[in-house]
Amino acid sequence: MRVGVLAVQGAFVEHIRVLKRLGVDVFEIRQLKDLDQRIDGLVLPGGESTTQSRLLRDLGLFLPLKKRIQEGLPVLATCAGTILLSEKIDDDPTTHFQTLPVTVKRNYYGRQTGSFQKKISFENQILDLIFIRAPLITATHPDVNVLIRLNEGVVAVEYRHQIALNFHPELSHQTYFHERFLKLIQARLSQDNSHHLNAH
Repeated sequence: MRVGVLAVQGAFVEHIRVLKRLGVDVFEIRQLKDLDQRIDGLVLPGGESTTQSRLLRDLGLFLPLKKRIQEGLPVLATCAGTILLSEKIDDDPTTHFQTLPVTVKRNYYGRQTGSFQKKISFENQILDLIFIRAPLITATHPDVNVLIRLNEGVVAVEYRHQIALNFHPELSHQTYFHERFLKLIQARLSQDNSHHLNAH
């Protein structure tokens, strides 16, 4: 299993650290030729969504990555990554990959001062959610599986092969969401293998 982490801007080092701790073969995606190698999953880290989007286009990475996500490449997106995947952004005509049928509001929780932590109970465990200038998902398509809501709205969703979070799991000591992402990859690899076997 090989996971590519978008490493053009933002908090990619922390994601790489978590994935390596889980024994995953990880590589950084910085330029187009990085996509020539095998990639079973993609991480879109937090950072500055506008900058990331511009760099993706400048580096020629935008369309190839969008195509792979549309074709079913499993994705874990955090914070800015969620904005990149979203179909619509409140009060902003700009759109990016548009592979996730949700609407997000950027910087919902304010600037850097709007950083906070929240402990929640989820699937029989206590998760520590770390928010930094986080967006909020304000609307979701009925097919989107809402994983976590906070008072005002949605902060974690899963849609087909995409997991989008408005917080930073890579900054906590917990690996729940990275493991959930790896299970999506595993399921897709198993599916691909069975298709391959059936074809012979």
